[in-house]
Amino acid sequence: MSSDFQTAVKRNVSKDSRREAIDRLVEKRDATNLGVLVRTGGLVGDLRRHALEGLGRCSATAELESITEDRTVESSLRDRAAELA
Repeated sequence: MSSDFQTAVKRNVSKDSRREAIDRLVEKRDATNLGVLVRTGGLVGDLRRHALEGLGRCSATAELESITEDRTVESSLRDRAAELA
C-alpha cells in the first residue's frame, strides 16, 4: 500500500490532508487503491465519495463497474459509480 493510501485512511490526519492524499492517488491513476477506499466502510462518507469521483476522473471504468456490482458498497455509491462508468 502506498503512503498516500495510508494517509487517506488514518483517522489522526486532517480531512484536508486525507483529501489531498486521495488527489495524489488520482494523479497516479491508482484505481486499485481508490477502489479500496470507496469500499472501506470505516472511512468517512465524503472521503469515499471523493475517491469515487477520482475514479471517474481517471476513467477507471473497470473499477467503477466492479463497484456497481459490489453489494457491500452503499447503494448511493453504487449508483454514482454506474453514472461515472
